[in-house]
Amino acid sequence: MNAMATWILAIAQAAAASSTPVASPPAQEIAPGVALLRGAILPERGPDGNTIVFDAPAGLVVVDTGRHAWHSDAILAFAKARTRPIAAIVNTHWHLDHTSGNGRIKAAYPDAPVYATNAVDRVLAEGGFLARNLESSKPMLDDPKVSDIQKEEVKIFMATMAESNVLRPDVVIGHSGLRSVAGRDFDLHVTEGAVTDADIWLYDGKSGVAVIGDLVTFPAPFFETACPAAWRKALDEVWEVPFKTAIPGHGEPMTRAQFDSYRGAFNRYMDCVDSPSEAGLCATTWADGIAGFTGTDERARKMALGYAEYYVGMLREHGGKSADCRMPER
Repeated sequence: MNAMATWILAIAQAAAASSTPVASPPAQEIAPGVALLRGAILPERGPDGNTIVFDAPAGLVVVDTGRHAWHSDAILAFAKARTRPIAAIVNTHWHLDHTSGNGRIKAAYPDAPVYATNAVDRVLAEGGFLARNLESSKPMLDDPKVSDIQKEEVKIFMATMAESNVLRPDVVIGHSGLRSVAGRDFDLHVTEGAVTDADIWLYDGKSGVAVIGDLVTFPAPFFETACPAAWRKALDEVWEVPFKTAIPGHGEPMTRAQFDSYRGAFNRYMDCVDSPSEAGLCATTWADGIAGFTGTDERARKMALGYAEYYVGMLREHGGKSADCRMPER
């Protein structure tokens, strides 16, 4: 089964029975001039990543735009309520739950440039991750085993791919460094590998907020296009920055201590993946490692176990990394 189909069906199996979309939660002020619009993983749906919005002299800087219309609607409603234009979009990485909303945002604010790495070029090219999955997902529309909601998710994917130019950067971020975006200064960091070929995470010294994209995700790391060895290094680099609050790609804002706890859980899980241990043991190692985040939520623990065990097999099949990772095998 292709990666896109596996992803959609995994969501369906892990989710509860209800499949009615819910209204996006209200924006939360993380720090003065910094707001979080939460993403979500709804039953039988692909996820929406978190969005962070910064006030800047020229307008609003939107970091990641989600997948579904209801998520981008929330971003547009936030801008309207603030009576400020969206002046720029920053994509932490090209995964579609962080970039599919680019088109709707740019339709409303056509002068807002997209800042991103050019890693998306490889996955859109013939034989690339997204191009492959576009072709192999089409038969799902005629598969009686695939629910109507899952088919709708495939159609959303296909519609995004039909307008894939919105996934490409207007301003290519090719290296780390300080950069002014819409008049606000950010410390932009570009990874060499990690979640994708090149990801962006940023630190805003004014607020002490680090936006780290899918370097941290719940209920588990998403390894479909990952290089875990580089991912470990990127987590260490985040830790070296004096942030007060870290915003993950999926999940709640984190203190420094919580981030370090997640980093430790990630490292222990990968140590297990790299060992001869049974996949179930590695999954338990992961779920136990994030127990401080999931608490007594049995559904969250079950999802964490399911994802973690699945990824053990996927990573081991390709030498401890995804099939699309360019980094050398260990």
